[in-house]
Amino acid sequence: MPGIVPVLRHTSNKPTTSDYEESELDEMKGVQTYSAAMLPSPVFLFRFKVVLFILWFICCLKISWGSVMRMNTDLQDLFLYETFLYYNPLLLVTLMVWLWGINLWVFSQSSVSYARVFDLDHTHLTHHEIWKCATWMTIVVPTSMTAYQYLYSHGEVALAASQPVMLYIVALTLLIFPFDIFYLSSRYFLLRTIWRICLPLQAITFADFFLADIMTSMSKVFSDLERSTCRMLNKQVATIAWFEADAICGSHSVAIPLVLVFPYLCRFFQCLRQYKDTKEKTCLFNALKYTTAIPVIFLSALKYHVIPDSWTNFYRPLWLISSVINSLYSFYWDITRDWDLSILSRIFKFKNPTFWSDALHGKVWVYYWVIFSNLILRCTWTYKLSAHLRHNYLTVFTITALEIVRRFQWIFFRVENEWNKMNNKQWVELSTNAPKTEEEDTLLGSTGHEV
Repeated sequence: MPGIVPVLRHTSNKPTTSDYEESELDEMKGVQTYSAAMLPSPVFLFRFKVVLFILWFICCLKISWGSVMRMNTDLQDLFLYETFLYYNPLLLVTLMVWLWGINLWVFSQSSVSYARVFDLDHTHLTHHEIWKCATWMTIVVPTSMTAYQYLYSHGEVALAASQPVMLYIVALTLLIFPFDIFYLSSRYFLLRTIWRICLPLQAITFADFFLADIMTSMSKVFSDLERSTCRMLNKQVATIAWFEADAICGSHSVAIPLVLVFPYLCRFFQCLRQYKDTKEKTCLFNALKYTTAIPVIFLSALKYHVIPDSWTNFYRPLWLISSVINSLYSFYWDITRDWDLSILSRIFKFKNPTFWSDALHGKVWVYYWVIFSNLILRCTWTYKLSAHLRHNYLTVFTITALEIVRRFQWIFFRVENEWNKMNNKQWVELSTNAPKTEEEDTLLGSTGHEV
């Protein structure tokens, strides 16, 4: 009708569900952006952790030095000896864990699939997780050692004695803890492999004899662990009477050479088991290599059970001869059997080249360094196997650490050699099982060869 103005209906100003969702998303993005802005950068966090670690290390060093200086001059050396007795096994294990993390990092950067070599599942530890474990060990073990020295030097003998005992109990508990925390599957794999090494009644896998070889490099660690445990069980911790010949855990203990030789016997029986399964004579020669360590260990232990003239004129020359045989035989086997020198430096060919890959891959000096250092450290390692030399604790600690470093570089080439064998075997199987064309059948039939 004329004069009537149509009424326009305005849209409602009431927000819809989609408007609410968009506003919530905007708020969440704002909160995330604000949180990210508040967090320090990873580089800053790393530098801060390094500074804290350096300060902690300086404090431990200062407290340890002050504790040693408080002791009487006549007792300082004995005090350090006992400290090393309890803590050097765990310090050396910590070093081994750090180096194993470096091994895994190099494998992850190269084409070597260590998970396939060791037959690991998808839950296996990476180098990052190994380094986390090593970091905690690096903090806990020296802290306990510093507390032991401080408490002992200040007269708190009972509290000092409890430090290594608690540390050993905590370490053992974490290793055998049955609940699904702290890498249960990896701990179970380690314990199961150790059990298979101690009782080689089944077919030997690569992980079995690989870990057994590492255990031979750590036989001194096991010997010190045995002596430390013996002193703890007999309540001899925080006493300085271990040089007495009639002590329960002293120099005359027959357990010392038995523990030293145990990893070599395990490896010996593994070789016999491999020969039973494969009938390869090289297994027998490998078994012979491990038996050459037995005279070194037991001839050295005889020093405490024979008269001095007999030791000097008869047993010591035999010990020296057996040491030379063991060192040279082990060196020969490393170079000719455990490693493949034709591919010695390919392990350092990384997928993404870095400074280390450029410095190590394809370099001739790597050949000479590995061969020469392996020979020298094989010879010095015999020093560690000798029970009559163990009172030179700083020298033995250094040589044991160097042996662990030698084993660290041995791992690179041993694992790569096994990886290449697996690939070659797989390639041969694929070639054998590959279907043949009519032309290939004709050629093969005319020449009499088989693929």
